[in-house]
Amino acid sequence: MFNNRTNVTTRFKGVALVCGTMLVLSGCSRDEPDPSAEIGPNPVLPAQTQYLIPPMHVASVVGWKNGEKPTVAQGMQIQAFATDLKHPRSVYLLPNGDVLAVESIAPPEASAKRPKDFIMGWIESLATSGDGNEVSNRITLLRDADGDGVAEVKNVLLDHLNSPFGVALVGNDLYVANTDAIMRYPYKPGEKSITEPGTKLTDLPGGPIDHHWTKSLLASPDGSLLFVGVGSNSNITENGIQAEKDRASIWEVDRATGHSRIFADGLRNPNGLSWEPQTQALWTVVNERDELGPNLVPDYMTSVKEGGFYGWPYSYYGQNVDPRVMPQRPDLVAKAIVPDYALSSHVAPLGMAFYTGTNLPEAYRGGAFVGEHGSWNRYNFNGYKVIFVPFRDGHPNGMPQDVVTGFLNANNEARGRPVGLAVDKAGALLVADDVGNTVWRVTASGR
Repeated sequence: MFNNRTNVTTRFKGVALVCGTMLVLSGCSRDEPDPSAEIGPNPVLPAQTQYLIPPMHVASVVGWKNGEKPTVAQGMQIQAFATDLKHPRSVYLLPNGDVLAVESIAPPEASAKRPKDFIMGWIESLATSGDGNEVSNRITLLRDADGDGVAEVKNVLLDHLNSPFGVALVGNDLYVANTDAIMRYPYKPGEKSITEPGTKLTDLPGGPIDHHWTKSLLASPDGSLLFVGVGSNSNITENGIQAEKDRASIWEVDRATGHSRIFADGLRNPNGLSWEPQTQALWTVVNERDELGPNLVPDYMTSVKEGGFYGWPYSYYGQNVDPRVMPQRPDLVAKAIVPDYALSSHVAPLGMAFYTGTNLPEAYRGGAFVGEHGSWNRYNFNGYKVIFVPFRDGHPNGMPQDVVTGFLNANNEARGRPVGLAVDKAGALLVADDVGNTVWRVTASGR
């Protein structure tokens, strides 16, 4: 995560001191309620709690030691597909079987306005981003030509990007969602590098404040449109409502003209945009708001209705009003759509992939894998794993199952944190691990 291990230790000691102080100030304790009640289509929503300083607990980063790897569910096995990457955030499969690993670090953000903003930003950066001096912000092509499940070709396809995240290939056009724009590059599958500068398709909301900087990207089935996840510019409008213009939404962009419109909004930080294979409905996972308690508000996955409003910032999980937002908007609260499926609070889902392959056990077919980056704003960690949500007739059907775990060690230190997911040409699940700097590959046992 950082280039200098001594600096890491020193900085995390400082974080521990700050966190201890904040735990006292906030009045929080380690005895937090079990978050499992807030999973599924009808989550239990506890009473709101507001803090002077909210609880924050960061898993210090230790990385993977030689021979270590995540734990997988029964009937599966895991190995490293590619290592020594620089914060791989998302993975994307090309038609010829090559895999693109999008490596990126957060862009510099405008100065914090409040002491709490400074503390929260510092802690979040330690848990999720590089130190600003690393070689990242690029896309690396990974190729497993001999089919042994390990990429023997690792070549930089594109470099010097601006905090990229989403990728989509339509024909011979490769689209990259930087934090501030969608870029288009000519590309033929099989090529290992792109030397042309590319052209801008459309601007996206970026700095100077760029609170949720990742921009998920998905092409429509016919390739005529691009859908973009654009996160909010704050937790709950503390940077002013004007900073939220065209944010907390999913954009629809015409691929031919670059013209854009808001497809749906009220989604605090939508990522993992995917087409549900049976109904072809658009789905997303969403990071909900903080500072209302360790078990509020549950992050969720949901189908996305055109023109739909999903509550942020005025309400959550339907018509549950957030009193911190002024002025109130009862007209918008009244039409807020209840999400399809709660994932529990602060798990930070950043990736989703529906499974239509045949490599993994049959129980996983048709459902969705979700990459939970993990909490930093509750004392007892939540998330830090890849789960599977079963589906039936295009809707979630049953409780989630842990699929890839072990990202936290016995001392609650982070060996890795899962982000984006993809299914490769052989039907294996690929997991981008931005802290472990690895892309993992999950297959059925014996394959």
